[in-house]
Amino acid sequence: MSASEDDAPRVAAEPATLALRLVAMVYDAIPLLPILLLVSTLALLLNGGEPVTAPAARLGLLAATWLAIGAYFVVSWRRGGATMGMRPWRLQVRDRDGRIATTSALWARYALATVSLGAAGLGFLWSLFDGDRRTWHDLGSGTVLLRVAG
Repeated sequence: MSASEDDAPRVAAEPATLALRLVAMVYDAIPLLPILLLVSTLALLLNGGEPVTAPAARLGLLAATWLAIGAYFVVSWRRGGATMGMRPWRLQVRDRDGRIATTSALWARYALATVSLGAAGLGFLWSLFDGDRRTWHDLGSGTVLLRVAG
């Protein structure tokens, strides 16, 4: 983290609601489509133009897709705190102190968000019971999702 990030002023914000989280997720489907297309095209080219059908290759394709999507989220969060889907709603991922989170914390957030979503969304629903509207991935990664004052 650079000195300018350490000294960056904290923004006036409140914890994001579950509804805003879900709307941002829908918006983020737009930039995810080209990422999925790119990874699928590369897999097809590497497989001689044939669909990937071998179980090990399919698992590799799934891992590559997960990593490519994760890179989109982590880079977006690291370079301003927000993905394309979060910007219209003034949502930002920050650390507990209100600063841009570290790359390792953001990868942890992404991995735990996968678990939160994969557990039938229970990790997201947790925000309805947490006094600070935190999800499992907020709690586990030491990050928060804030709606900044406009």
